[in-house]
Amino acid sequence: MDLKEKIRTVEDFPTKGTSFGDITTLLQDSEALNHCIDLMVAHYADKGINKIVATESRGFIFGAILAHQLNAGFIPLRKPGKLPWKTIKQEFQTEYSKDAFEIHIDAIKKGDSCLLVDDIIATGGTTEAGCKLIEKLGGRVTGVCTLMELTFLGAQEKLKQYEVFSLIKHGKE
Repeated sequence: MDLKEKIRTVEDFPTKGTSFGDITTLLQDSEALNHCIDLMVAHYADKGINKIVATESRGFIFGAILAHQLNAGFIPLRKPGKLPWKTIKQEFQTEYSKDAFEIHIDAIKKGDSCLLVDDIIATGGTTEAGCKLIEKLGGRVTGVCTLMELTFLGAQEKLKQYEVFSLIKHGKE
C-alpha cells in the first residue's frame, strides 16, 4: 500500500508558502490507518517500551493506539497552559512558528523506556523538544516514531542521536 498517496497536500496552510501534509485523508481510510498501526507495532513490539510520549495534537492519534497495542502508558505533550498540574517546558521552532511543549513533572520516572510519537517530522523542532523533555525527567528515548518525515528540511541532523522510524520519507519533488 502506498501510504503517501493517502495524504492530501494543502498549499499555503497554515502560512503562505507552506505545503501542509493533511493526514486526515489517511486517518479516515480504515485499511490505511490499520496498516500504519500494524507497521509501527511490529517495529516496536520487542523494544521493552513502557511509555508512549506523543506530541499535540495529531501525535495523540497514533500515540494512544500504540500505547494500547504495546501495553504502555500514554503521556501527552501539550502546548503551554493545557496541563492541569506542575509541568516543565521546552521551547521549539517549527517550519512556520515558535512554540513550546509542557509535560507533567511526574509523567516519566528515571529509566523509563520511552517512544516519542509525532505525526510528521518536518524541521525536527517538536520532536527534539519532546526528546529533551523525556531526558530531563530521567527517561530514555528508545525511539522516535512518525508517520511521515519531510527529509528536505534537515531534521535528520537535529535528531541524529535518536533512532527515527518513519513510515513515509518525503523529499522535494
